[in-house]
Amino acid sequence: MSDLRVMHDENGTKGRYTVVHSTGESVLTYELVPEKRLVAEHTQVARGYEGDEIGLLMLRELIADARNRGLQITSLCPFVSAQLRVHPEWADVFSA
Repeated sequence: MSDLRVMHDENGTKGRYTVVHSTGESVLTYELVPEKRLVAEHTQVARGYEGDEIGLLMLRELIADARNRGLQITSLCPFVSAQLRVHPEWADVFSA
């Protein structure tokens, strides 16, 4: 997994983290909203890469970027919400 590169694109209020694989793309999407928040909307891992922690890799990038930008994360994504329950150390960057 160390050779995987997470790319980040942001256009206006929409953004995404992407990992390109031989079988397709894995993507975590979000939206920037007022009050210095971003909303994690959806995570999709490319077929054949489920269980390889690709979603977690993209989520860690999202969390690092949110902290660097002074933003709070709100999750609409079931994967992101589940990971927050597993990683309570991330609570400082998440809001209800």
